[in-house]
Amino acid sequence: MAFSHRVFSYPHSPLAPITQPKCHEFRTKKTMIPYVSAGDRPIITEEHNLVSMPSSKPFDANMDYFHVKRMEKLKEVRHILHGLYDPLECMMMIDVLQCLSIDYHFQQEIEEILSRLYKNLGGANIGNAKNGLYDTTLSFRLLRQHGYYVSPDIFNKFRDCEGRFKPQLSKDISGMLGLYEASCLGMEGEDILDQASDFTSKQLKAAMTSMEPGLAGLVGHTLQNPIHMSLPRFNTKNYLNHRHGDNGSTRFIHELAKLDFNAVQSLHQMELREVSKWWRDLGLAQELSFARDQPMKWYMWPLAILSNPHFSKYRIELTKPISLIYIIDDIYDIYGTLDELTLFTEAIDRWEFSAVDRLPRYMQICFMALYNITNEISFLVLKEHGWNPIHSLRKTWADLCKAFLVEAKWFASGQMPKADEYLRNGVISTGVHIVLVHAFFLLGHGITKESTERVDSIPGLITSPAAILRLWDDLGSAKDENQEGKDGSYVECIIKEHGITSPSIAREHVMQMISMEWKKLNKEFISSSSFSPSFKEASLNSARMVQIMYSYDQNQQLPSLEGHINSLLKEKMHL
Repeated sequence: MAFSHRVFSYPHSPLAPITQPKCHEFRTKKTMIPYVSAGDRPIITEEHNLVSMPSSKPFDANMDYFHVKRMEKLKEVRHILHGLYDPLECMMMIDVLQCLSIDYHFQQEIEEILSRLYKNLGGANIGNAKNGLYDTTLSFRLLRQHGYYVSPDIFNKFRDCEGRFKPQLSKDISGMLGLYEASCLGMEGEDILDQASDFTSKQLKAAMTSMEPGLAGLVGHTLQNPIHMSLPRFNTKNYLNHRHGDNGSTRFIHELAKLDFNAVQSLHQMELREVSKWWRDLGLAQELSFARDQPMKWYMWPLAILSNPHFSKYRIELTKPISLIYIIDDIYDIYGTLDELTLFTEAIDRWEFSAVDRLPRYMQICFMALYNITNEISFLVLKEHGWNPIHSLRKTWADLCKAFLVEAKWFASGQMPKADEYLRNGVISTGVHIVLVHAFFLLGHGITKESTERVDSIPGLITSPAAILRLWDDLGSAKDENQEGKDGSYVECIIKEHGITSPSIAREHVMQMISMEWKKLNKEFISSSSFSPSFKEASLNSARMVQIMYSYDQNQQLPSLEGHINSLLKEKMHL
């Protein structure tokens, strides 16, 4: 049968208030976006209605005054960048461009500068005696962020004969902040970076009490949101608020950042309209009234993961499988019986229309939507990149449904799994592998037989962000719900399995596991030569987004997420 963009069409509001149906007593929080309790104020309120947003033309096509001004600033900043020769000035410039999310305009120049610096300085000589703490930490961080391996031994010169960081370093606040930032790129076995993290965080927290308010605010923000673990575009406004300067180059860069932020915001508004229209026309929200209806929140994931503004089409497409992850999650979690879920899992695994006949109507509708959308995305990838990913995409959905079914059977049996068993299955039931495998093919960079086989095997670039999501989600649920036993979580599993009497000890263990997963991800970022920089960045961004999506307040709300929605999609930058 012909593919269709429409399963059923019913008029409904794509941004309707979000409520939470009654769930299983053992409900694992599987997917990327948590529920909002019934009666609570929804994260996405009517004030975010897209109808009220100003209409915008496509990115780089709006040749009005501000577009012309933005192009002028681009030329000015590029001229400044080309005129830099001092290595430290070059690195400081790159750092600013990245923090302001305008580095995508200068990718070639940045790569040439870093390649030249790495070649001239040599990986082992970057921390030579002439470089101070700030210079050394900045070199280390920027080069590792761009995939160059630099040994942490370059920091040995800042330690005393007993191997401890020298106390007098604490007087250099810029250098200490740089060392803390650098420590976030550590890998397994790099004890010196663990020591650097512990040393700088303790010293900086102690020093904050005697700092002037502005500097103390900057230090506090850095400790909570280190650059490597944060999304630059989400922090652009905060960066501009904390960094002031009147010299010419700083002024030009800041002006470009503000103009570019507003242009990209208009692009995101246009994308969200497309997503909203697609979701409304699909009609699943009307047919499956028990399921979540959150297109704006779903879109925030592609906005973060595929952050380069030029990936507009792919952000729209990636929102589609993300929406289906949550719909299918709700089918397994809330509505389907165990017999129905078993049949549905078999139908997804077989990927045949004949397998759908025995399913109830609501599952048939969901299967048809999934089937059509997956084939449409596969056709897009084949047309644009010359590779048909249908086998890989089908496998991700089958794996997800099998993981969901395992959890449904745990609930039905009333038995708590072992912690390791729960986590292995929970990494898959996050749905992260579906998102990143789709992103890999949509980006189309470096698709080969080898890279496809690697992505099909679900490598560390996928499993580590998934583990971070799973552990962070379960950490939050255990804390916010006081271990009442109504929600399955890794924390609950290890408490019961090992007889831990203090939930705080269990949570500390989980935080250490999250830190270890970050180290694994950092290693994968540098060592995974089969994958393109854009896919590696997507993997990092998925991990960076987790904390924003799970920063609950005492009312089980997500004020951080709502603040970012307002900032990125609604509030323009004042020029």
